[in-house]
Amino acid sequence: MQKQLDRRAFLQAGAAIGLVAPIVAAGGGEPGGRAIRLGIIGVGGRGTYLMTVALGFEGVEVSAVCDIDASRVERAAGIVAKSRGRRPAGYSSGPLDYRRLLLREDVDAVLIATPLLLHAAMSVDALRARKHVLSEVAAAATMDDCCALVRAAEESPCLYMMAENCCYYRRNLMALEVVRKGLFGDLTYAECGYVHDCRAYVFNPDGSLTWRGEMARDMIGNLYPTHALGPVARWLGIHRGDRLVSLSASSSPPKGMDHYVAQKFPAGHPARMIQFAVGDTTTTLLRTARGAVIDLRYDTHSARPHPSTTYFTLQGTTASYKDDGVASQAWVEGRSRSYAWAPIEDLAADCEHPLWKQAGEQAAKTGHGGADYFVIAEFLDAIRTGRRSPVDAYDAAAWSCIIPLSAASLRAGGAPQEIPDFTRGAWKTTTPG
Repeated sequence: MQKQLDRRAFLQAGAAIGLVAPIVAAGGGEPGGRAIRLGIIGVGGRGTYLMTVALGFEGVEVSAVCDIDASRVERAAGIVAKSRGRRPAGYSSGPLDYRRLLLREDVDAVLIATPLLLHAAMSVDALRARKHVLSEVAAAATMDDCCALVRAAEESPCLYMMAENCCYYRRNLMALEVVRKGLFGDLTYAECGYVHDCRAYVFNPDGSLTWRGEMARDMIGNLYPTHALGPVARWLGIHRGDRLVSLSASSSPPKGMDHYVAQKFPAGHPARMIQFAVGDTTTTLLRTARGAVIDLRYDTHSARPHPSTTYFTLQGTTASYKDDGVASQAWVEGRSRSYAWAPIEDLAADCEHPLWKQAGEQAAKTGHGGADYFVIAEFLDAIRTGRRSPVDAYDAAAWSCIIPLSAASLRAGGAPQEIPDFTRGAWKTTTPG
């Protein structure tokens, strides 16, 4: 969608025409043997790219595209026309025009790639319209939105998936295989972080704030938890034998953006007057029901080079793993050749994940180290087979609720905050899959 879109105005406009009321539309459900027909909501850089990845799969059509920016809709429609020989319908008549897209009978599923604060409301509307949903991250930014998303997913016959691509990095999936083989023993600790110098993404060329900048101005806490937490949650079996139960957060002062603004904008510029709320680094300690501890860091305003945006550590009773964003190393008791770190690829012979065995060559041609390919592939496969969503609404809510709960902890001086059991006990009996 457009570079800036005020969430409060969006929701007020939606309430005026019944945004939160169920939408009844024909179609939806399982597409059977015919092509899966996608609607793309948000065709900026990320949405357009994911659309092109989806068009690389057989049996996929794009029947409609939507964005507040009409030029983006035109560009995306041209890409589809070149790929498929016909233009999709276009929607660009305002922030709620995506709801007309949801009424189309020739849309089976939607890909939502709008600003973060809009993901939940759009996902809920799409699920109520009986459309399968693939939503960019994070899934929601408030506790109310997290709960609404879970309810909508439970009530809808359609599938919801959060597009957390970091879960599909080859090294992260290899670590998952090592865990599933039992080589870590009992898992006790994980460390992970999203550390990415995003200061250049805070301002538009005219000096106004982007949606990322508005979040940094108005919000505190970990504003982007799922890239780091997603792979760790999979390793620890969150919602598949364990769950997140509490967190406590602390934060450093917001000094990085002040320095950046002083360097970028001259004295007297309106940008100099903006006071950013989010701290440079927010660290959140989480506990699971089985007693594991997760140290989760978020930092997007510190000056630093970043060969990668995420890092990971995993500790068990019989193995250790670390990934600094450049190289991944592991040590497994009784299996490693020496008492020293070694590349995790040394275990690849029997620890390569099945997804990478089957489609690694095709995946490597897409972005984020091939992870984007698997996000689309898994979404399409789950629709066609009817299997459980790889990253379902329970996962999406638990990983995303770190945003409001870390803020609540900071406002309470670091006091622990309870993380709801979105599954209502089902995590105890659900198995990995």
